[in-house]
Amino acid sequence: MTDTSRAEEVDQDARRSRRLAYGIAAAKVIFVLALLRLFAGPMSRDLLDEELLPMPTWEWVLCALTPSLLIHQARRPANWAELAGERTFLRIALSCYLLYALAFAMFQDVRILWIAVAAGLIGFGQIWRLDGKEDNRRAR
Repeated sequence: MTDTSRAEEVDQDARRSRRLAYGIAAAKVIFVLALLRLFAGPMSRDLLDEELLPMPTWEWVLCALTPSLLIHQARRPANWAELAGERTFLRIALSCYLLYALAFAMFQDVRILWIAVAAGLIGFGQIWRLDGKEDNRRAR
């Protein structure tokens, strides 16, 4: 390996780390905004006696996709190791998105939320798979 190719590889790793840090920040901001959006409808009904916003539907699907996209971006072993401190947050966000989507898809018959249910299940599957790969590497 030449010095030039090593330097390019280090530069790519630095760019991936920055991109991953931005992705983590974006996932956290989107999660907070999704929770605010979730509680805005009931809160406006309680405070103003009128529901200004209906319960989330399609926007919840977009929010539910963000943790899965972040996990997919961090599928390399080095990047997955960088997410070690954020895995609990990702599980909490996926659980919240999944539970809301599942409840409203089943009981309110909001069919678009089945996409969010699938995104939550895919996200948990990705975490399970990458954790399994990490455990296999540690066992070696």
